[in-house]
Amino acid sequence: MKIVALIPARMGSSRFPGKPLAPLLGKPMIGHVFERVAQNPRLTLTAVATCDREIFDYVRSIGGRAVMTGTQHERASDRCAEALRILETEDGIVYDIVVMVQGDEPMIHPDMISEAVDPMLRDSSLQVVNLLGKIESTAEFEDRNCIKVVCDLQSNALYFSREPIPTRSKAPVIPMGKQVCVIPFRRDFLLKYTTLAPTPLEIVESVDMMRILEHGMKLRMVPTEHDSHAVDTPADLELVARLMADPTYGV
Repeated sequence: MKIVALIPARMGSSRFPGKPLAPLLGKPMIGHVFERVAQNPRLTLTAVATCDREIFDYVRSIGGRAVMTGTQHERASDRCAEALRILETEDGIVYDIVVMVQGDEPMIHPDMISEAVDPMLRDSSLQVVNLLGKIESTAEFEDRNCIKVVCDLQSNALYFSREPIPTRSKAPVIPMGKQVCVIPFRRDFLLKYTTLAPTPLEIVESVDMMRILEHGMKLRMVPTEHDSHAVDTPADLELVARLMADPTYGV
């Protein structure tokens, strides 16, 4: 199986402009993400997909692969689909699986790629998988930057929201789960995704995966054994820097 990891990143984040190149323990944040993802042995290639020359030039400067995409994309999945076509044309390779890893996950462990991809290797019916993390605090549960998810009894996603779901009033023992943005697609499914019209709840929640659910398709959630904290704000970056600087922390 030919598996490519694509890391979408752009400078124009509304909540944290310039986020991918924000300094984190001596290097830009996107450098941590790229280097960690690239350590996974299942990957044929790791590349950054960006519409910003500054990010492209930085990734190239550390010996990484970067792809320039258009500026029109509202969703990271659409940016990755464009980057996939560019890479396949440049390299003469058709990939089997595309793993989208958001560029704001500097704490990603290389094994998280395997956690997400392995179920697809075992079950050919799975078209897209998303890692599922645990929410450990009320503050995180109520944070709109944390994307919550609820699942059916077969571990397929039912809904993603920036609001606290499920309700705590009558079901306090149900584990609270969050989206961890390590998302493998089968190649043809990703390209199909880009042909689907954006959906109302996708737009309201600003979550790529809602387009899949609203068009009536399945999305399997897979628990991860690793802790991760996405960087959405400067405060998140400070927290992640403290966590990663701890002597007990490491890949």
